[in-house]
Amino acid sequence: MLAKLMGLFLLGLIRVLTGAQARWYGCPPKAEQRIYFANHQSHADLVMIWAALPKELRGITRPIAAKDYWTQTPFKQWITTAVFNAIYVDRSKSSEHDPLEPLMEALAHGDSIILFPEGTRGHAEEPQPFKAGLYNLATRFPQAVLVPAWINNVQRVMPKGEVVPVPILCSVTFGAPMRVEPNEDLRVFLDRARRAVIALRDI
Repeated sequence: MLAKLMGLFLLGLIRVLTGAQARWYGCPPKAEQRIYFANHQSHADLVMIWAALPKELRGITRPIAAKDYWTQTPFKQWITTAVFNAIYVDRSKSSEHDPLEPLMEALAHGDSIILFPEGTRGHAEEPQPFKAGLYNLATRFPQAVLVPAWINNVQRVMPKGEVVPVPILCSVTFGAPMRVEPNEDLRVFLDRARRAVIALRDI
């Protein structure tokens, strides 16, 4: 019950601060298994894209969260597990586990996921080169629909060094689904997926 109330509170707060506008440019919101993949410029990206999804999709869609950041405090850990139902990814190079393992478990369970293929936050206008995880998941779970997304302005809501959020109109634009073509090379696909995300920036 507490998690549900916190979810409603956060949803309202995010929409007041950002508008959390969802623009379904290339596909409608649909309750099917999807891999949403987006640009990544802020820790708030996870929250923003979660808030942009309609209620019926939020319940079946799990965002990816960096374990080292989102488990720093008990409150962050509670928010990501109880409210967002996030999937933790261990980014430490010393880890013996495959970082994709929890994502594959979620997809095998039938969940949709929100992925940031850069692997870490970028600070340039365009995303950094995508890492292989998106390709590996797409080829392992071909039934999951790949949907590119562009998150706009969220990095300005919490400027670096500030502790008080600044109200800024933000949006998430969802593009046309894509897939790995037969015999498509990993790098060719990742470059094409990156271009699909960038193409949504000015729509």
